[in-house]
Amino acid sequence: MTVNNQSATGDARAGEMHQEDLDNLIKEFDNESNFRDTSGLLKLFITVTCVSLSLFHVYTAGFGLLNEISHRTVHMTFIMGLLFLVFPKRAPKRLGVGVVLGLAYGAFYLIVAHQLVGAFASQMPAYASFGIYGFAVLMALSALPLKFLGGRGNKPGWLDWPLAILGAGFSGYLVFFFEDIFITNIGFPQTLDYLMGGIAVMLVIEGARRTMGESLSIIGVVSLLYAMLGPDLPGVLAHRGYDIVRLVEHLYLGTEGIYGIAIGVVATYVFHFVLFGVLAQASGLGQLFIELATLLAGRYSGGPAKVSVVSSGFFGMISGSPVANTVTTGAFTIPMMKRYGFSGRFAAATEAAASCGGQITPPIMGASAFVMSEMLGVPYNELILIAIIPAAFHYLATLCMVHFEAKRLGLKGMPAQDIPRFWDIMSRHWHQTVPLIVMVTLLLMQYTPFMSAFWGIVLTVVCSYIPLVFNKLGIGKLDAESVLTPKRLIFSLEEGAKQSIAITAACACVGFLLGVTTLTGLGFKFSGAIVGLAHDFGAFLTPFVPFDLLGESSITLFVALLLVAVACILMGAGIPTTPTYIILASIVAPALDDFGIALLASHFFIFYYGVLADVTPPVALAAYAGAGIGGSDPMKTGVTAFRLSMGKALVPFMIIYAPSLLFLNFNAMEFVLALSSGILCIVALSAAYIGYFSVELQKYEKVLLTIAGLVLVGNHPLFIAGSGLVVLLILLKNYRAGQLQTA
Repeated sequence: MTVNNQSATGDARAGEMHQEDLDNLIKEFDNESNFRDTSGLLKLFITVTCVSLSLFHVYTAGFGLLNEISHRTVHMTFIMGLLFLVFPKRAPKRLGVGVVLGLAYGAFYLIVAHQLVGAFASQMPAYASFGIYGFAVLMALSALPLKFLGGRGNKPGWLDWPLAILGAGFSGYLVFFFEDIFITNIGFPQTLDYLMGGIAVMLVIEGARRTMGESLSIIGVVSLLYAMLGPDLPGVLAHRGYDIVRLVEHLYLGTEGIYGIAIGVVATYVFHFVLFGVLAQASGLGQLFIELATLLAGRYSGGPAKVSVVSSGFFGMISGSPVANTVTTGAFTIPMMKRYGFSGRFAAATEAAASCGGQITPPIMGASAFVMSEMLGVPYNELILIAIIPAAFHYLATLCMVHFEAKRLGLKGMPAQDIPRFWDIMSRHWHQTVPLIVMVTLLLMQYTPFMSAFWGIVLTVVCSYIPLVFNKLGIGKLDAESVLTPKRLIFSLEEGAKQSIAITAACACVGFLLGVTTLTGLGFKFSGAIVGLAHDFGAFLTPFVPFDLLGESSITLFVALLLVAVACILMGAGIPTTPTYIILASIVAPALDDFGIALLASHFFIFYYGVLADVTPPVALAAYAGAGIGGSDPMKTGVTAFRLSMGKALVPFMIIYAPSLLFLNFNAMEFVLALSSGILCIVALSAAYIGYFSVELQKYEKVLLTIAGLVLVGNHPLFIAGSGLVVLLILLKNYRAGQLQTA
């Protein structure tokens, strides 16, 4: 660590001393990073395979992608071959629940095998039938929480090896027999194609279960059962029904299921930016961000907490993982916040609340943003511009909360001697900014995201060697501690590949729901239900609105938005942001289209609330990781992080009511009005939830500020004028009171 102050360096070193503990925190609370710590020949095999995958993607990004199917299947061959070797088997928190779920998965796998054998018994030898049943039994055993099967620790169990081989096999089969399957016999699958598809279905579900937990794999199984049991379902849920043969053909031999748009995005966009983020962090860019944040925010009231917010914002520019952001920057900022007077709970909650913004922070947003770009056909370089205002609102809200809390506690900023100077920082780290600047420039110049990431990756490696050359020539004082030596480069290439495994498994499993939705019309049914419920509530509530200030259509729209927001938060409580977004964008977003909302605005609405789910108890993983560093109670930290996020909880509503904030149908007057009311709304809600402005707020002032903040969201000129006046009067009154107290 190279922060130019003794105390800051001490905190940073404390974080380094416990790096193993920090890694364990990431493993515990970030399912996507729960890798085995392997050794020997297994470690060598995993390293070689991961590095090969990373180099494959770097090469194709710079010199041309393969055709759509080939590129996705090659990616899946590597990923599924690695998954069961890299990720350990999970021990259930409750043995009884684990047994029940294991039996349920096992029963489903046997049903799939039975239907496949029944459909093709006359077309294949007996040993093939026994093979499919045997594989289903193997999968059923793997699903059960049996200790003697092994696989829970750093050493793979005896079942993991056949699962890894067959995991690579079902995609490798499509790679090697591409011409026969997709050209010569297209539309006429062979028996072996269906059998490999059945294996793929079972392994994708088990892979998602191992990497992401139960929630997503349950959704995958339920979606398949919904497709299979269509005629037996009640009411609007009923449909014609599809047997496993039709499902396998649709989900395995096309681009509507496993190898659908989600996997395509991971294999062409997400992987490259994840790898860039890993390399950038290894080259020391994260330390530069922390030093710049200290320079920008450290001197103000509650400086360390503001450093936490700003550094999380900077770090979010290269990483979209909330848990990783929390732990990486929190190792430095949380101890420092505690030392300057914040409680461990508030410090951890602040870091978690700020770190969640990484998924909506340009230029490298979370995987959901790349999926959104592909689903909507919006170029990613436009999406990063559209995300600027929502991301700024996110950090503004967190900063306001932190500022008011610091003022309430009477905390000061960091001493001047602890604040690094800009030229000192840049004289040591300027070379680390070159790759990021070039990559963003290429994106804005309309280059493809993967080409931009290619040059970002190449320049990160090249620029890391600049200090060695310059220092040898006696030019400047560049930091030479973060050179990407061959050993560190190999480690980073391996880490980048590992970090893509879980998101790939999740997207493959989500492909089941997407494929079933296109077959059964599930999305239209859900959308119809939401629209109908919203209209019913709208008709019920309209008579209670005084002076007819709001019509039934306005109330109906608000109710629909509220229902979608609740669905996003509930879904996100058990599933990561990317699967949450894909699922809800497919089956819920069409409902908002019925209200005349721009498609991009409705998708951004879902995306934003999916991000907030990372600090929403009872499953607030980013907050729990922060609590591990801050030494606070995880649940209480989650509640505090959720409270700190309330100032920005209404931002999605703002972008619906004022799409100019996303630069959609841009109107300068609407943009200025919405921006002003949005800022005022955030300040009002932040002050109300902290209970402080310049002095302690009275109860009635908190209530008035909360109501005014809620009303400001609507972007109605009359409401803005009235609510804005209330907010300004209360804040002015309290500001004067605070001035009198300090006089």
